[in-house]
Amino acid sequence: MKKSDPNSKLIAENRRARFDYAIEDDIEAGIMLLGSEVKSLRQGGSNIADSYASVEDGELWLINGYIAPYLQAKTWGHEERRKRKLLVNRRELARMWSATKREGMTLVPLRMYFNDRGMVKIRIGIAKGKKISDKRETSAKRDWNRQKARLLKQG
Repeated sequence: MKKSDPNSKLIAENRRARFDYAIEDDIEAGIMLLGSEVKSLRQGGSNIADSYASVEDGELWLINGYIAPYLQAKTWGHEERRKRKLLVNRRELARMWSATKREGMTLVPLRMYFNDRGMVKIRIGIAKGKKISDKRETSAKRDWNRQKARLLKQG
């Protein structure tokens, strides 16, 4: 997904994922939602920071993703932290399964957004956990880039 896409609307972003994990690859997946969940997302009530994806029984699932309750749906509401099925094609699913089982990678949700057709999509990163030294290096690099931008702005 391009960052400058004017039609896509960001719902939630996992900013901590890029700090904690080295993202090797990412995949766009659809997500199966109830009507009250979509309406809640349009109001902006979600969080994917504590969630992860897992391949179970030949299907991809988003686990521990939070979608706030939709107040107008009293009787037919939804559970806030239920498992939600992610929709990917068979080849991508096989690649994710092999990455997690054989290579010890983790499936981390990076961002949730509405695409240009109004569908909810989620960007899943195939990632490897960073060690503390790698995190320090990332932090130092980010600080240096920030300082460099400040110096260039002044001069």
